[in-house]
Amino acid sequence: MININPAKFIREVRAEIGRVTWPSKQETVSTAIGVFVMVFIAMLFFTASDMVIYSVIKKLVGLEV
Repeated sequence: MININPAKFIREVRAEIGRVTWPSKQETVSTAIGVFVMVFIAMLFFTASDMVIYSVIKKLVGLEV
């Protein structure tokens, strides 16, 4: 059987957290801004792609009004 010791587990978790390199506030903010910019660019790309595909399918099916 596996020997599970909760106290040892907690000590190991705390030791591991102590070795983590946490980002600074400036790094976190700049990364978040970068993520929002990339999401906005992806949104524009997929919206434009969807509109093009929709218009092509509409012309192929003959629903152009």
